[in-house]
Amino acid sequence: EPVGVLCDLDTLRSLPVAEVRSGLAEIIKCGFIADPSILELIEAAPGAALDVNSQILAELIIKGIAVKATTVAADLFEGGGSAGSIGREALNYGHTLAHAIERHENFTFRHGDAVAIGMVFVAKLARLTGHITPELAARHRRILELVGLPVSYKDGVWDELQAAMKLDKKARGHQLRFVILDGLASPAILAGPDDSFLETAYREISR
Repeated sequence: EPVGVLCDLDTLRSLPVAEVRSGLAEIIKCGFIADPSILELIEAAPGAALDVNSQILAELIIKGIAVKATTVAADLFEGGGSAGSIGREALNYGHTLAHAIERHENFTFRHGDAVAIGMVFVAKLARLTGHITPELAARHRRILELVGLPVSYKDGVWDELQAAMKLDKKARGHQLRFVILDGLASPAILAGPDDSFLETAYREISR
């Protein structure tokens, strides 16, 4: 295990804002799966969250690192966490559809942009299957839109995306498994959801 994490935040000044925005998607993910204070900071100051010179962004990065470090340390060998926790699989929130989008785009799509779309998709899936409230599902879209991240993807490609998702590392045979929320900061696994739920969730995010 590492003894610490060192970040040179000055390096961020070399990035175009689109890359900073893309990276912010992973921090927002940490807010939904473990630390809601991340979401509150972004809701209060979305502009500062994208400002590489702001203390807000520095605080968000620290919080995101803390979530990842705590999650990984509790499940070093990906065997699942204690007391029924799903362990480090939680860090794949939004990533099942995201990886399929990246594959469909021949890896020319920014990872964070794909994760943002993937989070909106699984939030809708969790709402349709009765795991979260409509309000929590809507909060995903609202926060991501506040910082300019995409929340929808193209229509007419569901079959290709579904086939790509079956290659995801969380899949078991042909059974799809998604990291969803059972509530804010309460990640869980949804295994083998009915195709009708998947298709409806995707229809809601496709344009």
